Amino acid sequence: MSKVSIATTPFEGQKPGTSGLRKKCRVFMGEHYLENFVQAMFDGIGGVAGKTLVVGGDGRFHNDVATQTILAMAAANGAARAIIGQNALLSTPAASHLIRTMQTDGGVILSASHNPGGIDEDFGIKFNMSNGGPAPEAVTNAIFERTQSIDTYHIWQGDPVDLSTIGVSSLGDMAVEIVDPVAAYVDLMQSLFDFPAIAKMIAGGLSIRFDAMCAITGPYARAILEDALGAPKGTVTHGTPLPDFGGMHPDPNPTWAHELMDEMMGADAPGFGCASDGDGDRNMIVGPGCYVSPSDSLAVIAANAHMAPGYADGLKGVARSMPTSAAVDRVAEALGLDCYETPTGWKFFGNLMDDGRVSLCGEESFGTGSDHVREKDGVWAVLMWLNIMAATGKSVRQIMADHWARFGRNYYSRHDFEAIETAKADALMAELRGALSGLAGRSEGPLTVAHADDYTYLDPVDGSTSSQQGVRVVFEGGARFVVRLSGTGTSGATLRLYLETLETIDLDLEPQEALASVIAAAHSIIGIERHTGRTAPDVIT
Repeated sequence: MSKVSIATTPFEGQKPGTSGLRKKCRVFMGEHYLENFVQAMFDGIGGVAGKTLVVGGDGRFHNDVATQTILAMAAANGAARAIIGQNALLSTPAASHLIRTMQTDGGVILSASHNPGGIDEDFGIKFNMSNGGPAPEAVTNAIFERTQSIDTYHIWQGDPVDLSTIGVSSLGDMAVEIVDPVAAYVDLMQSLFDFPAIAKMIAGGLSIRFDAMCAITGPYARAILEDALGAPKGTVTHGTPLPDFGGMHPDPNPTWAHELMDEMMGADAPGFGCASDGDGDRNMIVGPGCYVSPSDSLAVIAANAHMAPGYADGLKGVARSMPTSAAVDRVAEALGLDCYETPTGWKFFGNLMDDGRVSLCGEESFGTGSDHVREKDGVWAVLMWLNIMAATGKSVRQIMADHWARFGRNYYSRHDFEAIETAKADALMAELRGALSGLAGRSEGPLTVAHADDYTYLDPVDGSTSSQQGVRVVFEGGARFVVRLSGTGTSGATLRLYLETLETIDLDLEPQEALASVIAAAHSIIGIERHTGRTAPDVIT
Protein backbone atom coordinates (compact mmCIF):
# COMPACT_ATOMS: atom_id res chain seq x y z
CA MET A 1 0.00 0.00 0.00
CA SER A 2 1.36 3.40 -0.96
CA LYS A 3 0.63 6.88 -2.21
CA VAL A 4 0.86 7.31 -5.97
CA SER A 5 0.55 10.31 -8.29
CA ILE A 6 -1.37 9.77 -11.53
CA ALA A 7 -0.88 11.90 -14.63
CA THR A 8 -4.13 13.21 -16.08
CA THR A 9 -5.60 15.85 -18.38
CA PRO A 10 -8.54 18.22 -17.82
CA PHE A 11 -12.15 17.40 -18.66
CA GLU A 12 -14.54 19.93 -20.14
CA GLY A 13 -17.55 21.02 -18.13
CA GLN A 14 -16.48 20.35 -14.55
CA LYS A 15 -17.95 23.65 -13.33
CA PRO A 16 -19.87 23.27 -10.05
CA GLY A 17 -23.42 24.62 -10.10
CA THR A 18 -25.58 25.84 -7.23
CA SER A 19 -25.16 22.47 -5.50
CA GLY A 20 -21.87 21.11 -6.77
CA LEU A 21 -21.06 19.09 -9.88
CA ARG A 22 -23.82 16.92 -11.33
CA LYS A 23 -23.50 14.64 -14.33
CA LYS A 24 -24.76 11.27 -15.47
CA CYS A 25 -23.44 8.48 -13.31
CA ARG A 26 -21.55 6.85 -16.18
CA VAL A 27 -19.65 10.13 -16.68
CA PHE A 28 -18.43 10.01 -13.08
CA MET A 29 -17.53 6.34 -13.57
CA GLY A 30 -15.22 7.21 -16.46
CA GLU A 31 -11.46 6.92 -16.01
CA HIS A 32 -9.97 9.83 -14.04
CA TYR A 33 -13.23 11.86 -14.09
CA LEU A 34 -14.11 11.73 -10.38
CA GLU A 35 -10.44 11.76 -9.38
CA ASN A 36 -9.80 14.92 -11.40
CA PHE A 37 -12.65 16.75 -9.74
CA VAL A 38 -11.79 15.58 -6.23
CA GLN A 39 -8.18 16.69 -6.63
CA ALA A 40 -9.34 20.03 -8.02
CA MET A 41 -11.73 20.34 -5.08
CA PHE A 42 -8.97 19.64 -2.56
CA ASP A 43 -6.63 22.08 -4.32
CA GLY A 44 -9.36 24.71 -4.67
CA ILE A 45 -9.98 24.82 -0.91
CA GLY A 46 -6.29 25.26 -0.20
CA GLY A 47 -5.40 21.61 0.29
CA VAL A 48 -6.52 19.07 2.93
CA ALA A 49 -3.17 18.37 4.65
CA GLY A 50 -3.80 18.03 8.39
CA LYS A 51 -7.54 18.61 7.98
CA THR A 52 -10.58 16.64 9.13
CA LEU A 53 -13.36 15.96 6.64
CA VAL A 54 -16.86 14.50 6.83
CA VAL A 55 -17.79 12.22 3.91
CA GLY A 56 -21.18 10.72 3.08
CA GLY A 57 -23.97 10.60 0.56
CA ASP A 58 -27.53 9.66 -0.27
CA GLY A 59 -26.82 6.04 -1.21
CA ARG A 60 -27.46 6.37 -4.92
CA PHE A 61 -25.61 4.14 -7.38
CA HIS A 62 -21.80 4.60 -7.23
CA ASN A 63 -22.02 6.26 -3.78
CA ASP A 64 -19.99 3.53 -2.05
CA VAL A 65 -17.33 3.26 -4.78
CA ALA A 66 -16.94 7.03 -5.01
CA THR A 67 -16.58 7.25 -1.22
CA GLN A 68 -13.64 4.83 -1.32
CA THR A 69 -11.97 6.96 -4.01
CA ILE A 70 -12.45 10.15 -1.99
CA LEU A 71 -11.02 8.54 1.15
CA ALA A 72 -8.02 7.20 -0.75
CA MET A 73 -7.37 10.62 -2.24
CA ALA A 74 -7.85 12.40 1.10
CA ALA A 75 -5.26 10.09 2.66
CA ALA A 76 -2.82 10.66 -0.19
CA ASN A 77 -3.30 14.42 0.09
CA GLY A 78 -2.40 14.38 3.78
CA ALA A 79 -5.78 14.63 5.50
CA ALA A 80 -5.55 13.85 9.21
CA ARG A 81 -9.01 12.37 9.75
CA ALA A 82 -12.14 11.37 7.85
CA ILE A 83 -15.55 10.88 9.46
CA ILE A 84 -17.92 8.77 7.38
CA GLY A 85 -21.52 7.75 7.83
CA GLN A 86 -21.90 3.98 8.17
CA ASN A 87 -22.12 2.37 4.72
CA ALA A 88 -21.20 5.79 3.29
CA LEU A 89 -24.70 7.10 4.08
CA LEU A 90 -25.50 10.58 5.41
CA SER A 91 -28.42 12.83 4.63
CA THR A 92 -27.24 16.27 3.57
CA PRO A 93 -28.58 18.02 6.71
CA ALA A 94 -27.08 15.28 8.91
CA ALA A 95 -23.71 15.80 7.20
CA SER A 96 -23.98 19.54 7.82
CA HIS A 97 -24.71 18.85 11.49
CA LEU A 98 -21.67 16.57 11.84
CA ILE A 99 -19.40 19.13 10.17
CA ARG A 100 -20.57 21.76 12.66
CA THR A 101 -20.71 19.77 15.91
CA MET A 102 -17.47 17.88 15.32
CA GLN A 103 -15.79 21.14 14.26
CA THR A 104 -14.30 19.68 11.10
CA ASP A 105 -12.74 21.57 8.23
CA GLY A 106 -15.62 20.75 5.90
CA GLY A 107 -17.11 17.79 4.13
CA VAL A 108 -17.67 16.03 0.83
CA ILE A 109 -21.31 15.22 0.12
CA LEU A 110 -22.22 12.78 -2.64
CA SER A 111 -25.66 13.46 -4.01
CA ALA A 112 -27.61 14.69 -6.99
CA SER A 113 -30.36 15.70 -4.56
CA HIS A 114 -33.82 15.08 -6.02
CA ASN A 115 -32.57 13.73 -9.37
CA PRO A 116 -33.11 10.04 -10.26
CA GLY A 117 -30.44 7.47 -9.39
CA GLY A 118 -28.99 4.40 -11.10
CA ILE A 119 -26.15 3.59 -13.43
CA ASP A 120 -27.86 5.42 -16.28
CA GLU A 121 -29.14 8.27 -14.13
CA ASP A 122 -27.52 11.05 -12.10
CA PHE A 123 -24.67 11.48 -9.66
CA GLY A 124 -23.24 14.51 -7.88
CA ILE A 125 -20.55 15.77 -5.54
CA LYS A 126 -20.13 19.01 -3.61
CA PHE A 127 -17.93 20.48 -0.90
CA ASN A 128 -19.40 21.98 2.25
CA MET A 129 -17.39 24.45 4.30
CA SER A 130 -16.55 24.34 8.00
CA ASN A 131 -19.83 26.12 8.80
CA GLY A 132 -21.66 23.11 7.34
CA GLY A 133 -22.94 25.00 4.30
CA PRO A 134 -22.25 24.69 0.57
CA ALA A 135 -19.07 26.27 -0.74
CA PRO A 136 -19.53 29.92 -1.79
CA GLU A 137 -18.95 31.06 -5.36
CA ALA A 138 -15.38 32.18 -4.68
CA VAL A 139 -14.51 28.59 -3.70
CA THR A 140 -16.47 26.86 -6.47
CA ASN A 141 -14.84 29.22 -8.96
CA ALA A 142 -11.40 28.27 -7.62
CA ILE A 143 -12.30 24.58 -7.93
CA PHE A 144 -13.44 25.09 -11.52
CA GLU A 145 -10.27 26.97 -12.42
CA ARG A 146 -8.24 24.07 -11.09
CA THR A 147 -10.21 21.54 -13.16
CA GLN A 148 -9.07 23.39 -16.26
CA SER A 149 -5.35 23.04 -15.56
CA ILE A 150 -5.05 19.82 -13.54
CA ASP A 151 -2.32 17.43 -14.68
CA THR A 152 -1.85 15.15 -11.65
CA TYR A 153 -3.90 13.67 -8.84
CA HIS A 154 -2.77 11.80 -5.72
CA ILE A 155 -4.36 8.61 -4.42
CA TRP A 156 -3.61 5.93 -1.85
CA GLN A 157 -3.48 2.48 -3.39
CA GLY A 158 -4.40 -0.36 -1.06
CA ASP A 159 -7.30 -2.24 0.48
CA PRO A 160 -10.64 -0.40 0.65
CA VAL A 161 -12.01 0.88 3.95
CA ASP A 162 -14.60 -1.21 5.81
CA LEU A 163 -17.53 1.20 5.66
CA SER A 164 -19.99 -1.13 7.41
CA THR A 165 -18.46 -1.32 10.89
CA ILE A 166 -18.76 1.59 13.32
CA GLY A 167 -15.38 2.45 14.85
CA VAL A 168 -11.96 3.91 14.09
CA SER A 169 -9.34 2.51 11.72
CA SER A 170 -6.70 4.03 9.47
CA LEU A 171 -5.81 4.49 5.84
CA GLY A 172 -2.14 5.30 5.58
CA ASP A 173 -1.59 8.08 8.10
CA MET A 174 -5.25 9.19 8.01
CA ALA A 175 -7.62 8.14 10.81
CA VAL A 176 -10.95 6.84 9.53
CA GLU A 177 -13.98 7.02 11.82
CA ILE A 178 -17.24 5.29 10.83
CA VAL A 179 -20.22 6.75 12.71
CA ASP A 180 -23.94 6.06 13.05
CA PRO A 181 -25.44 8.33 10.37
CA VAL A 182 -28.74 8.80 12.24
CA ALA A 183 -28.11 9.09 16.01
CA ALA A 184 -26.64 12.61 16.25
CA TYR A 185 -29.34 14.00 13.97
CA VAL A 186 -32.13 12.48 16.07
CA ASP A 187 -30.61 14.07 19.19
CA LEU A 188 -30.58 17.43 17.42
CA MET A 189 -34.27 17.17 16.48
CA GLN A 190 -35.19 16.25 20.07
CA SER A 191 -33.47 19.43 21.26
CA LEU A 192 -35.55 21.61 18.90
CA PHE A 193 -39.06 20.18 19.03
CA ASP A 194 -41.60 19.17 21.67
CA PHE A 195 -41.41 15.41 21.19
CA PRO A 196 -43.73 14.62 24.17
CA ALA A 197 -46.50 16.86 22.73
CA ILE A 198 -46.12 15.38 19.24
CA ALA A 199 -46.11 11.84 20.67
CA LYS A 200 -49.27 12.62 22.64
CA MET A 201 -50.97 13.89 19.48
CA ILE A 202 -49.99 10.72 17.63
CA ALA A 203 -51.17 8.53 20.51
CA GLY A 204 -54.43 10.49 20.44
CA GLY A 205 -55.13 9.32 16.92
CA LEU A 206 -53.24 11.42 14.38
CA SER A 207 -52.21 9.13 11.54
CA ILE A 208 -49.13 10.05 9.49
CA ARG A 209 -47.75 8.98 6.16
CA PHE A 210 -44.09 9.77 5.44
CA ASP A 211 -42.96 8.84 1.92
CA ALA A 212 -39.16 8.51 1.93
CA MET A 213 -39.18 7.70 -1.80
CA CYS A 214 -36.62 4.86 -1.39
CA ALA A 215 -34.05 7.53 -0.52
CA ILE A 216 -31.89 8.57 2.41
CA THR A 217 -34.49 9.80 4.91
CA GLY A 218 -36.12 6.41 5.46
CA PRO A 219 -33.85 5.46 8.40
CA TYR A 220 -34.11 8.96 9.88
CA ALA A 221 -37.91 9.06 9.64
CA ARG A 222 -38.29 5.58 11.12
CA ALA A 223 -36.00 6.43 14.04
CA ILE A 224 -37.95 9.63 14.78
CA LEU A 225 -41.57 9.00 13.81
CA GLU A 226 -41.90 5.30 14.59
CA ASP A 227 -39.28 4.71 17.31
CA ALA A 228 -39.11 8.01 19.21
CA LEU A 229 -42.63 9.37 18.65
CA GLY A 230 -44.58 6.10 18.68
CA ALA A 231 -46.20 6.20 15.24
CA PRO A 232 -47.19 2.71 14.04
CA LYS A 233 -44.76 0.63 12.02
CA GLY A 234 -45.45 1.30 8.37
CA THR A 235 -45.95 5.03 8.91
CA VAL A 236 -42.81 5.47 6.81
CA THR A 237 -43.28 4.07 3.30
CA HIS A 238 -40.56 3.42 0.72
CA GLY A 239 -38.24 3.63 3.72
CA THR A 240 -35.25 1.60 2.54
CA PRO A 241 -32.62 3.60 0.62
CA LEU A 242 -31.93 1.94 -2.74
CA PRO A 243 -29.18 2.72 -5.29
CA ASP A 244 -31.79 3.44 -7.97
CA PHE A 245 -34.43 4.77 -5.52
CA GLY A 246 -36.60 1.85 -6.56
CA GLY A 247 -37.01 3.41 -9.98
CA MET A 248 -38.67 6.41 -8.37
CA HIS A 249 -37.86 10.05 -9.08
CA PRO A 250 -37.08 11.13 -5.48
CA ASP A 251 -38.45 14.65 -5.78
CA PRO A 252 -41.17 15.42 -3.20
CA ASN A 253 -43.69 17.29 -5.29
CA PRO A 254 -47.26 16.43 -6.36
CA THR A 255 -46.05 15.02 -9.69
CA TRP A 256 -43.39 12.59 -8.48
CA ALA A 257 -44.82 11.81 -5.03
CA HIS A 258 -48.04 10.74 -6.72
CA GLU A 259 -48.63 7.72 -4.48
CA LEU A 260 -48.68 9.94 -1.41
CA MET A 261 -50.85 12.51 -3.18
CA ASP A 262 -53.37 9.87 -4.26
CA GLU A 263 -53.60 8.63 -0.67
CA MET A 264 -53.91 12.12 0.82
CA MET A 265 -56.59 13.13 -1.67
CA GLY A 266 -58.53 9.89 -1.11
CA ALA A 267 -61.45 9.08 1.14
CA ASP A 268 -59.37 7.44 3.89
CA ALA A 269 -56.47 9.89 3.97
CA PRO A 270 -54.19 10.00 7.01
CA GLY A 271 -54.30 13.16 9.09
CA PHE A 272 -50.88 14.31 7.91
CA GLY A 273 -48.79 13.48 4.87
CA CYS A 274 -45.21 14.36 4.04
CA ALA A 275 -42.31 13.33 1.83
CA SER A 276 -38.60 13.99 1.43
CA ASP A 277 -36.13 13.70 -1.42
CA GLY A 278 -32.98 11.86 -2.46
CA ASP A 279 -30.58 13.42 0.04
CA GLY A 280 -33.09 14.54 2.66
CA ASP A 281 -32.97 18.30 2.24
CA ARG A 282 -36.39 18.82 0.63
CA ASN A 283 -39.92 18.29 1.89
CA MET A 284 -43.55 18.28 0.87
CA ILE A 285 -46.40 18.88 3.33
CA VAL A 286 -49.96 17.81 2.61
CA GLY A 287 -53.10 17.37 4.67
CA PRO A 288 -56.24 15.41 3.78
CA GLY A 289 -57.37 17.06 0.54
CA CYS A 290 -55.03 20.00 1.21
CA TYR A 291 -51.68 20.43 -0.53
CA VAL A 292 -49.37 23.05 1.02
CA SER A 293 -47.10 24.89 -1.40
CA PRO A 294 -43.49 25.34 -0.22
CA SER A 295 -43.93 29.12 -0.22
CA ASP A 296 -46.99 28.83 2.03
CA SER A 297 -45.20 26.32 4.24
CA LEU A 298 -42.35 28.78 4.80
CA ALA A 299 -44.82 31.51 5.72
CA VAL A 300 -46.75 29.28 8.14
CA ILE A 301 -43.51 28.21 9.84
CA ALA A 302 -42.41 31.84 10.15
CA ALA A 303 -45.71 32.74 11.81
CA ASN A 304 -45.66 29.80 14.22
CA ALA A 305 -42.04 28.79 14.84
CA HIS A 306 -42.15 30.19 18.38
CA MET A 307 -44.36 27.23 19.32
CA ALA A 308 -41.35 24.89 19.05
CA PRO A 309 -38.99 24.91 22.07
CA GLY A 310 -35.91 25.56 19.97
CA TYR A 311 -37.46 28.78 18.64
CA ALA A 312 -39.37 29.93 21.73
CA ASP A 313 -37.49 33.24 21.79
CA GLY A 314 -38.67 34.06 18.27
CA LEU A 315 -36.84 34.35 14.96
CA LYS A 316 -33.88 36.63 14.28
CA GLY A 317 -35.14 37.24 10.76
CA VAL A 318 -36.25 35.34 7.66
CA ALA A 319 -34.97 34.91 4.12
CA ARG A 320 -36.33 33.50 0.89
CA SER A 321 -34.99 32.93 -2.59
CA MET A 322 -36.11 35.53 -5.12
CA PRO A 323 -38.44 33.16 -7.05
CA THR A 324 -40.20 32.12 -3.83
CA SER A 325 -43.52 33.85 -3.22
CA ALA A 326 -43.78 36.93 -1.01
CA ALA A 327 -46.05 35.13 1.48
CA VAL A 328 -43.29 35.08 4.10
CA ASP A 329 -42.65 38.79 3.50
CA ARG A 330 -46.16 39.55 4.73
CA VAL A 331 -45.56 37.51 7.89
CA ALA A 332 -42.23 39.22 8.49
CA GLU A 333 -43.81 42.64 8.12
CA ALA A 334 -46.55 41.76 10.60
CA LEU A 335 -44.06 40.38 13.13
CA GLY A 336 -41.50 43.14 12.70
CA LEU A 337 -38.84 40.80 11.32
CA ASP A 338 -36.18 41.57 8.73
CA CYS A 339 -36.82 39.71 5.48
CA TYR A 340 -34.06 39.07 2.93
CA GLU A 341 -34.40 38.10 -0.73
CA THR A 342 -31.53 36.06 -2.21
CA PRO A 343 -30.70 34.21 -5.41
CA THR A 344 -31.58 30.53 -5.68
CA GLY A 345 -29.03 28.35 -3.89
CA TRP A 346 -28.77 27.60 -0.18
CA LYS A 347 -25.23 28.93 0.04
CA PHE A 348 -26.61 32.47 -0.12
CA PHE A 349 -28.50 31.90 3.13
CA GLY A 350 -25.36 30.71 4.91
CA ASN A 351 -23.83 34.19 5.11
CA LEU A 352 -27.03 35.62 6.57
CA MET A 353 -27.27 32.85 9.19
CA ASP A 354 -23.59 33.02 10.13
CA ASP A 355 -23.94 36.78 10.57
CA GLY A 356 -26.89 36.31 12.93
CA ARG A 357 -29.35 38.08 10.63
CA VAL A 358 -31.82 35.23 10.04
CA SER A 359 -32.84 31.95 11.62
CA LEU A 360 -35.38 30.72 9.03
CA CYS A 361 -34.87 30.33 5.29
CA GLY A 362 -36.79 28.78 2.43
CA GLU A 363 -36.98 28.17 -1.29
CA GLU A 364 -39.99 27.45 -3.45
CA SER A 365 -38.24 24.29 -4.64
CA PHE A 366 -39.44 22.39 -1.56
CA GLY A 367 -36.53 23.46 0.62
CA THR A 368 -36.99 24.85 4.13
CA GLY A 369 -34.61 25.06 7.06
CA SER A 370 -33.20 27.07 9.93
CA ASP A 371 -29.88 27.96 11.48
CA HIS A 372 -29.67 24.59 13.27
CA VAL A 373 -27.61 23.49 10.23
CA ARG A 374 -26.49 25.22 7.04
CA GLU A 375 -28.60 23.21 4.62
CA LYS A 376 -32.29 22.92 4.00
CA ASP A 377 -33.76 20.04 5.99
CA GLY A 378 -36.75 17.92 5.00
CA VAL A 379 -37.27 16.00 8.24
CA TRP A 380 -36.89 19.22 10.24
CA ALA A 381 -39.73 20.84 8.25
CA VAL A 382 -41.96 17.81 8.87
CA LEU A 383 -41.32 17.99 12.61
CA MET A 384 -41.95 21.74 12.67
CA TRP A 385 -45.36 21.17 11.12
CA LEU A 386 -46.15 18.40 13.58
CA ASN A 387 -45.08 20.67 16.45
CA ILE A 388 -47.36 23.45 15.19
CA MET A 389 -50.26 20.99 14.88
CA ALA A 390 -49.64 19.68 18.40
CA ALA A 391 -49.44 23.19 19.86
CA THR A 392 -52.58 24.50 18.12
CA GLY A 393 -54.68 21.37 17.96
CA LYS A 394 -55.49 22.27 14.36
CA SER A 395 -55.42 20.26 11.14
CA VAL A 396 -53.34 21.23 8.12
CA ARG A 397 -56.42 22.65 6.41
CA GLN A 398 -57.38 24.70 9.49
CA ILE A 399 -53.85 26.07 9.83
CA MET A 400 -53.82 27.17 6.20
CA ALA A 401 -57.31 28.72 6.33
CA ASP A 402 -56.43 30.71 9.45
CA HIS A 403 -53.13 31.82 7.95
CA TRP A 404 -54.71 33.10 4.72
CA ALA A 405 -57.47 34.86 6.64
CA ARG A 406 -54.84 36.75 8.60
CA PHE A 407 -52.21 37.46 5.95
CA GLY A 408 -53.96 37.01 2.59
CA ARG A 409 -53.11 34.33 0.04
CA ASN A 410 -50.24 34.52 -2.41
CA TYR A 411 -51.48 32.17 -5.13
CA TYR A 412 -48.34 30.64 -6.52
CA SER A 413 -47.15 27.96 -8.92
CA ARG A 414 -43.98 26.82 -10.68
CA HIS A 415 -44.07 25.47 -14.23
CA ASP A 416 -41.05 23.41 -15.34
CA PHE A 417 -40.21 22.91 -19.01
CA GLU A 418 -37.61 20.15 -18.87
CA ALA A 419 -34.80 18.97 -21.16
CA ILE A 420 -34.98 21.90 -23.56
CA GLU A 421 -32.11 22.07 -26.01
CA THR A 422 -29.54 24.28 -24.32
CA ALA A 423 -29.10 26.52 -27.36
CA LYS A 424 -32.84 27.17 -27.58
CA ALA A 425 -33.08 27.91 -23.85
CA ASP A 426 -30.14 30.31 -24.04
CA ALA A 427 -31.66 32.07 -27.05
CA LEU A 428 -34.96 32.48 -25.21
CA MET A 429 -33.26 34.04 -22.19
CA ALA A 430 -31.06 36.30 -24.33
CA GLU A 431 -34.06 37.63 -26.26
CA LEU A 432 -36.03 38.19 -23.05
CA ARG A 433 -33.16 40.05 -21.39
CA GLY A 434 -32.82 42.23 -24.47
CA ALA A 435 -36.49 43.19 -24.30
CA LEU A 436 -36.62 44.07 -20.59
CA SER A 437 -36.06 47.80 -20.97
CA GLY A 438 -39.12 48.13 -23.20
CA LEU A 439 -41.60 46.04 -21.20
CA ALA A 440 -42.88 48.71 -18.78
CA GLY A 441 -46.38 49.79 -19.79
CA ARG A 442 -47.02 46.74 -21.99
CA SER A 443 -50.51 45.29 -21.53
CA GLU A 444 -51.34 41.60 -21.63
CA GLY A 445 -55.05 40.94 -21.10
CA PRO A 446 -56.05 42.54 -17.78
CA LEU A 447 -52.42 43.00 -16.70
CA THR A 448 -50.02 45.87 -17.33
CA VAL A 449 -46.28 45.58 -16.75
CA ALA A 450 -45.09 47.92 -14.01
CA HIS A 451 -41.39 47.07 -14.23
CA ALA A 452 -39.04 44.29 -15.32
CA ASP A 453 -35.41 43.49 -14.52
CA ASP A 454 -32.68 40.87 -14.44
CA TYR A 455 -32.15 40.21 -10.74
CA THR A 456 -28.77 41.08 -9.25
CA TYR A 457 -27.97 40.32 -5.61
CA LEU A 458 -25.58 42.29 -3.44
CA ASP A 459 -24.67 40.18 -0.42
CA PRO A 460 -25.08 42.41 2.66
CA VAL A 461 -22.49 40.40 4.60
CA ASP A 462 -19.50 39.97 2.28
CA GLY A 463 -20.33 42.54 -0.39
CA SER A 464 -20.20 40.03 -3.26
CA THR A 465 -22.43 40.51 -6.29
CA SER A 466 -24.36 37.78 -8.15
CA SER A 467 -25.87 38.86 -11.46
CA GLN A 468 -28.34 37.33 -13.93
CA GLN A 469 -30.14 35.40 -11.20
CA GLY A 470 -33.52 35.39 -12.91
CA VAL A 471 -35.72 37.69 -14.97
CA ARG A 472 -38.55 39.35 -13.04
CA VAL A 473 -41.64 40.91 -14.61
CA VAL A 474 -43.92 42.66 -12.12
CA PHE A 475 -47.41 43.87 -13.03
CA GLU A 476 -49.40 46.75 -11.62
CA GLY A 477 -51.11 45.47 -8.47
CA GLY A 478 -48.19 43.19 -7.55
CA ALA A 479 -48.74 40.05 -9.64
CA ARG A 480 -45.50 38.83 -11.16
CA PHE A 481 -43.65 36.09 -12.94
CA VAL A 482 -40.00 35.05 -12.76
CA VAL A 483 -38.14 32.96 -15.31
CA ARG A 484 -34.72 31.35 -14.96
CA LEU A 485 -32.76 28.33 -16.15
CA SER A 486 -32.16 25.70 -13.50
CA GLY A 487 -28.67 24.55 -12.58
CA THR A 488 -29.69 21.23 -11.01
CA GLY A 489 -30.24 19.04 -14.06
CA THR A 490 -27.71 16.92 -15.94
CA SER A 491 -28.96 17.09 -19.53
CA GLY A 492 -30.33 19.95 -21.59
CA ALA A 493 -31.83 22.89 -19.75
CA THR A 494 -34.85 23.21 -17.48
CA LEU A 495 -36.79 26.44 -17.87
CA ARG A 496 -38.50 27.34 -14.61
CA LEU A 497 -41.42 29.76 -14.72
CA TYR A 498 -42.64 31.07 -11.35
CA LEU A 499 -46.06 32.71 -11.15
CA GLU A 500 -47.65 34.70 -8.34
CA THR A 501 -50.63 36.88 -7.49
CA LEU A 502 -51.96 38.15 -4.14
CA GLU A 503 -55.60 37.70 -3.14
CA THR A 504 -57.18 38.90 0.12
CA ILE A 505 -60.84 38.08 -0.57
CA ASP A 506 -61.23 34.91 -2.69
CA LEU A 507 -59.07 32.50 -0.69
CA ASP A 508 -60.34 29.16 -2.01
CA LEU A 509 -59.62 29.36 -5.73
CA GLU A 510 -57.73 26.65 -7.59
CA PRO A 511 -54.21 28.08 -8.03
CA GLN A 512 -53.97 27.58 -11.80
CA GLU A 513 -57.34 29.34 -12.15
CA ALA A 514 -56.25 32.22 -9.94
CA LEU A 515 -53.05 32.55 -11.98
CA ALA A 516 -54.59 32.17 -15.45
CA SER A 517 -54.00 35.76 -16.55
CA VAL A 518 -50.41 35.73 -15.26
CA ILE A 519 -49.71 32.45 -17.07
CA ALA A 520 -51.07 33.81 -20.35
CA ALA A 521 -49.07 37.01 -20.01
CA ALA A 522 -45.86 35.12 -19.22
CA HIS A 523 -46.18 32.84 -22.26
CA SER A 524 -46.78 35.83 -24.51
CA ILE A 525 -43.93 37.94 -23.17
CA ILE A 526 -41.37 35.10 -22.98
CA GLY A 527 -42.33 33.44 -26.28
CA ILE A 528 -42.06 29.93 -24.83
CA GLU A 529 -43.87 28.14 -27.67
CA ARG A 530 -42.03 30.10 -30.34
CA HIS A 531 -38.61 29.22 -28.91
CA THR A 532 -39.21 25.70 -27.66
CA GLY A 533 -42.30 24.33 -29.35
CA ARG A 534 -43.76 23.67 -25.90
CA THR A 535 -47.28 24.78 -25.03
CA ALA A 536 -47.50 23.17 -21.59
CA PRO A 537 -45.00 22.47 -18.80
CA ASP A 538 -43.72 19.00 -17.94
CA VAL A 539 -44.22 19.53 -14.21
CA ILE A 540 -46.54 21.88 -12.32
CA THR A 541 -46.00 22.48 -8.61
